[in-house]
Amino acid sequence: MIVLHARPSPGFRAAVDEIFGAGTVVHVDEAEPLDGVADEITVLLHVLTPVTEAFIASAPRLKLIQKLGVGVNTIALDAARDHGVAVCNMPGTNSQAVAEMALSLMMAVLRRTCFFDARTRGGEGWTADPSELDSVGEICGRTVGLVGFGDSARRLAPALTALGARVVYTARSARDVPYDYWPLDRLVAECDVVSLHVPLTDETRGMIDPLAMKKGAVLVNTARGGLAEEARLVEALVSGHLRGAGLDVFEDEPVPPDHTLLALPNVVLAPHIAWLTPETLVRSLSVAQENCRRLDAGEALLHQVV
Repeated sequence: MIVLHARPSPGFRAAVDEIFGAGTVVHVDEAEPLDGVADEITVLLHVLTPVTEAFIASAPRLKLIQKLGVGVNTIALDAARDHGVAVCNMPGTNSQAVAEMALSLMMAVLRRTCFFDARTRGGEGWTADPSELDSVGEICGRTVGLVGFGDSARRLAPALTALGARVVYTARSARDVPYDYWPLDRLVAECDVVSLHVPLTDETRGMIDPLAMKKGAVLVNTARGGLAEEARLVEALVSGHLRGAGLDVFEDEPVPPDHTLLALPNVVLAPHIAWLTPETLVRSLSVAQENCRRLDAGEALLHQVV
């Protein structure tokens, strides 16, 4: 049994049926536990709901956890390894969508799109205090620092350059690319915009201190919430140390409705959907279907993590 644990849109469901075959994949809503399918499941198509050690132990036929995306921090990897369950991801399938979302968040924060949208919808488009316009800005002429230089960052960098930004980056090592490599501490301290493009690991957790960023800078996070300490991010935004932030990810997801970030006017928010486009889903499901075929045929799996 192949199970998709998600809350798929009609288009997502149609893509699953087209790529896997109608009736091949069982849908379990992300809000529901997987207990009812634990005895029969062989392949889990995983999106964001954590795959726990307890579930893996309760699923004797489970052979593959296929992440529809890149980050595997929501999967109990040690438990999967102990129970002989393969874990695969799919690097590159969502890179275009994430790059475009990062760019859109940068522009929305710098141009205060949500602030002016709300005022315009309320019939107050030209009534804001003139000082509000002093806090908008352009990407052109700014230094944008990319933390990590994987697929999404590589797609984003030339777009930023075309708009007139200076692009710098940090990674495990320098790359043969037409952008300057800076150590992380310098990038955080000097860049006008910092955009995060690394996985969440023990090494990267809390790697960004928002209060160490340049005064008036913007933080964009389409990677994982735990990369920047949220309490210090809130402090940096409330105090005015940061101009603003564009966030698609949070330490706790879904973000609690009483979270301070939701009330801040200098933040643009999205519910971890940077990766989620119809185009991404088709690419992702095609990889997942191929890995299911390979599993049945006893062939090497694509992008196996465990």
